[in-house]
Formats: sequence, C-alpha cells, structure tokens
Amino acid sequence: MSWSIPSVNLLSVGPHLIVCVTGLLVLSLGFLSRKPLGRLLPYLSLAGVLLAFLAVMGLWGRNEPGFGRMVVLDSFALFFQAVVLLTAAVTVLISMDYLVQEGADHYEYYVLMLFATFGMMMMASAQELIMIFLGLETMSISIYVLAGWRKEHPKGHEGALKYLLLGAFSSAFLLYGIALVYGATGSTHLKDVAEFLAGRGSSGRTSLLLLGMGMLVVGFGFKVASVPFHMWTPDVYEGAPSPITGYMAAGVKAAAFAAFLRVFFYSLESLQADYSMALWVLAVATMSLGNVVAIAQENIKRMLAYSSIAHAGYILVGMVAGGEAASASILYYVLAYALMNMGAFAVVVLYGNKGEENVLIEDYKGLGTRYPVLGAAMALFMFSLAGLPPTAGFMGKFYVFSAAVAKGYVWLVVIAVLNSLVSVYYYFRVTIKIYMQPAEREIQPVCFGAPAVVAVLLMAAGTLWVGAFPNSYLELARQALPRLF
Repeated sequence: MSWSIPSVNLLSVGPHLIVCVTGLLVLSLGFLSRKPLGRLLPYLSLAGVLLAFLAVMGLWGRNEPGFGRMVVLDSFALFFQAVVLLTAAVTVLISMDYLVQEGADHYEYYVLMLFATFGMMMMASAQELIMIFLGLETMSISIYVLAGWRKEHPKGHEGALKYLLLGAFSSAFLLYGIALVYGATGSTHLKDVAEFLAGRGSSGRTSLLLLGMGMLVVGFGFKVASVPFHMWTPDVYEGAPSPITGYMAAGVKAAAFAAFLRVFFYSLESLQADYSMALWVLAVATMSLGNVVAIAQENIKRMLAYSSIAHAGYILVGMVAGGEAASASILYYVLAYALMNMGAFAVVVLYGNKGEENVLIEDYKGLGTRYPVLGAAMALFMFSLAGLPPTAGFMGKFYVFSAAVAKGYVWLVVIAVLNSLVSVYYYFRVTIKIYMQPAEREIQPVCFGAPAVVAVLLMAAGTLWVGAFPNSYLELARQALPRLF
C-alpha cells in the first residue's frame, strides 16, 4: 500500500491565513494587554481584514488546488471571499462605537468575528463536502456566541439559544446528506462526484443519492434562511447586536450561497432536473412569506429579517434557472445585497443610543429633517432593497429575473415581480416615516462616530456605483464561473 504526502499550497489559503493569524494576534494581545492597548484591537482587526481583501484582489485570476484538492484557489472563491471580507470590514467599523456605547466592548468580540469570517472564506473555497462542513461549523459556532453577546438582553439569549438548537439540527441534516452522497458515489470530493454522475448517466441517480441531495438542500436552506427553514431568523436578528445582525444577513448568506452554488451547480449539475422543481417551490414560498410577513413588522430589525428571507427567495430564482447567465446574476446579486443591507444596518447602528436603540419603525419619523444625510442614506438603501433604479438592487433583480425568463421560467418570474411590488410597500413605509411624518417624541442626539459614518458613506456610494455601472461587476461575476462548469 503506497502512501504519499498531499501537496500543500499555502497560496491557496493565503487570505484565510491572514484572517486567522489576525484573529490569533487579537486574542493574544487582548489577553495580555491593558485597556489602552486594547482600544487598538478593533483597528488591528480591521487592518487584518483589509490586508486579506488586498490579497484576494492580488490573487484574482489564479486557478490552483491546494491541500490534496480539499480547497481551491479560483475566481469563484475569491469573489465570495471579497464579499465576505467587505461585510466583515463594515461590521468592524460600525461595531467600534456601538460596543463602547452598549458597555460590551470586549476583545473577544473581534476574535469571534474574525474566526467566523475565516469559516465563511473556507466555505467559499472548499472543494470537498467535509471541508464545507468544517467551514460552516467554524462560522456557526462563532456566530452563535455573537448573537447572544449582550448579557443584559434576554431576547438576545433567547435568539442565540434558538439559533444554536436549530443550527445543530441543520448541521445534522447536512452531515447525513454528505454521508449519503458518499455512500452513493464513493467520494466527498466535488469533482469526483461530478465525474461519477457524468460517467454513470441516469443510472447514477439512485434513491440514496437523491435523498442525500435533499438533505443537503435542508442544510443549506437553513443557512440562507429559506422557507420552511427560516424560523430562527426574526428572533435572532432582533436579539443580536445590530452590527452582528447585518453581518449575519449579508456575510453568512453570501458564504452559504457560495457553498450551495458550488455543490449544486458544479458537482450535482447533472441532477438539475431532479432538484429544480424543489427549488422552484422553495423560491416561491421564501419570497412570498418573507414579503407578506414583513408588512406587519413594527421593529425595523425584524422587518429587515423578513426582507432577507425574501431576498434569499429572489436568489433561489436564479438557482432554479441554472446556467452561466443565472450564475453570474446570482454573484452580482449577492454583492449588491451585501452593499445595501450592510448600509441599512449601519444606519440602524448609527441612529441608536445606549438603552434606546431606536429600532421601531415609528422612531424614524422626522429623521430626514433632523439628520438629512442619515435620512437620505436610509432612503437610498430602502429604494435599493425594493429594487428601484438606478440602484444595485434594481440591477440585481433585473439580471436574475432575465436569466430565469431566458430559461423559460416565466411564471416564476411573474411571482417574483409581484413579490417585489409587495416589498415596495414596507420599504416605502420607512421612507415615508423619514420624510413625511414629524417626530412624535424626543430622540436623544445621535453620536456620529467617524468609523460608522465612513461605513454608511461607503455603502451608499457602493450601492449607487454598482447599480449605475453594473457591466464591469457582472463581467467579474462571469469570470468567476469557469470552475463551476
């Protein structure tokens, strides 16, 4: 029996290593240092994230396997890693003053966030089902703790516990699905599974494989918050610290869809006829429930939670369609959603105060008069989430729906467009409160911390820029696809 040492390519995990080493450095310095040095740890975390982002940009276009083909360095992984690092950088910016204000400024917060980012990046670059699972668990364990970070908030503890328990069930489904796929194909490597199915043809579509595929849908569906696996989302989003809520809505969703796409559009592509109808039903249920229930919400974080469910449904429309155009549109949509969603939560964080987070939609009355720039930024993010031109949200929906129509899913797109029209109501409701209704109570003056202001302005500029000049970003998304086909 011969045994060989697997090839080790550190370059394939270069950005991962930067984030992981930064996390270990923050952990060590936080444990050993006194308070004055501890104040620099958020900036050290931000520097590590930005350095990893620069590494991602420098590696763009490379295509190399690493660690015995368990991970891959390709443009698809780099695209999603860039989105995840973007959300992490914004989360650090909006967390600095927020944690001090809430009395929860502990260095472990940034350590957990960096390790969660590491797990998300691993999910994007994993070329093997076990590696996807390890990345998902690394991310999830950190997020479970961050969701219940504020000790004095019972809703946060309730949401974190619910997320932990339901997350354990979803992980079990994912792991059983991986075991069944291994039992049917003899491998957990995505390329080997794809080659097995291509060689066997229709004879490879065994009941064992289809059952495993169904369990994978459940596992990934929980992480992207699709119906009926969405039950945890509103409570967790409401109870978690606002920066972490935005991080979960954008970063976790991006990482989950990265793994979802790589598994189903690359490894299980030959089974699309078997899973497309299931995804069709999930897409309709997800966007319909998300939009309808969001109308009744009075808490803006719960409204954005159901909004995130609805947007997962729009992305699933692209997954139903399949093909190169749909894949590129999904990548563009994930980028656009990260920009507008993180921007909206940055405004929520900036508008809050200690003991008075101002998370009720009624609290936004008169915001445009008191703070014109902040009101304009929130209105812009609401317009983009609703899908109005010339924002990134409009172009994202346009590309996804166009790809689905081209594949013949006209009725699915009709349902998606009707749902998008429904969403205009609750997004415009916030805008009307901002500009057309006077404040009914006195709001404490907003403390405009420089990091959070920078985050809001960057996300607003990005939402407009990516929407006004979409071609270059759609082309980047297309360049990221070759490894999928």
